[in-house]
Amino acid sequence: MNSLPALPLPMRALFSAFLIVLGTGYLMALTLLFLVEIQPHQLQGQNVVQAISATYHGEPKVSALEAALTGQMSGMAQKEERDRILNWAHAGGGAADFPKVAPIFQSRCAACHSTQSGLPIPPLTSYEEVQKFLHTDVGLTLAQLARVSHVHLLGVSIIFLLTGAIFALAELPTGLKLALLCIPYVSILMDIGSWWGTKFLSPVFAYIVIAGGALMGLALAAQIFISLWQMWSDAFRAWIGKVLNGRPAAGKHSV
Repeated sequence: MNSLPALPLPMRALFSAFLIVLGTGYLMALTLLFLVEIQPHQLQGQNVVQAISATYHGEPKVSALEAALTGQMSGMAQKEERDRILNWAHAGGGAADFPKVAPIFQSRCAACHSTQSGLPIPPLTSYEEVQKFLHTDVGLTLAQLARVSHVHLLGVSIIFLLTGAIFALAELPTGLKLALLCIPYVSILMDIGSWWGTKFLSPVFAYIVIAGGALMGLALAAQIFISLWQMWSDAFRAWIGKVLNGRPAAGKHSV
């Protein structure tokens, strides 16, 4: 079997393009995670651990409606509109005052949160529907947690299968290569398993969520950068040799 440095140029180009785009997509996912799940909680004075705990375990002193408006749905309405809804909710969320905030739900929420949208999310077009979310925030429901868990388990596992198939061709000591191939799957179980631990056992598991996510990111970065370096380091040295000396630099393999 060929090693990464010895692969034909078309194969190296294909693998490199895939790894670069995948790495960029992972960075975009981290950015979205920060903007949707972390930053809104930071604006409320919470740290990362508290934000993770709030997402999965919930916030017993905060209603589900308030958690959504100050969290992942904060960008769906203007601050003044959010404040009007929150003031109404803090005042008891009575039916008599609902007409004062109903237009906001209609203009900002109903496009998705309605039976007509066809989306698998609860409607928010009447007082009875909104009232259901004035109760204490208990975080993700069992169905929501199961859904995001199976999507991530299947999707991330396939991603590491593809990156691992490329990385397996790297010229490294067998022990180090095996570790970097297996660590991602351990980190997936740490990360997603701790979602359940945070939800049903203790918010302390939020620390393991962070550790698992960090380990996953580092393993992915190692697989991508080591693979890219081994595929192109000789070509890079040859190019430098041409620039500096007018002749190719020594390398194990030619382009």
